[in-house]
Amino acid sequence: MTKAVELREMSNEQLEFSLKEAQDQWFRLRVQSTTEKLDVPSNIQKTRREIARIKTILRDRVLSSGN
Repeated sequence: MTKAVELREMSNEQLEFSLKEAQDQWFRLRVQSTTEKLDVPSNIQKTRREIARIKTILRDRVLSSGN
């Protein structure tokens, strides 16, 4: 999991790639949680928070470039 400071240093393309990876990981974790026992159940919540951080940073950039 990356911190917000590290995410802000990334370019938009890198953020979109990280977002796609995080969403794929979140999907795999959700499927795995329904089919079998997860080793670390808190990874679902951590991944959701990372997705939210990335989306927030991307949205901030869109709003700041529009003004």
